[in-house]
Amino acid sequence: MKRRLSELKTEHRDLDDVIARLLEKAPFDQLQLQRLKKRKLMLKDEISRVESRLLPDIIA
Repeated sequence: MKRRLSELKTEHRDLDDVIARLLEKAPFDQLQLQRLKKRKLMLKDEISRVESRLLPDIIA
């Protein structure tokens, strides 16, 4: 699980870089940008799910 979490975080970080580079180009593909952002959000959700499985439940 920890390895999977690391892979997800790496992909999320890589998408940040790709999106930033895409935005630097004057005419950029809006559809491609939307797809990248959607993928990034899906990764963020998956990261949250994996992290919640790794952390023990704490009763306050």
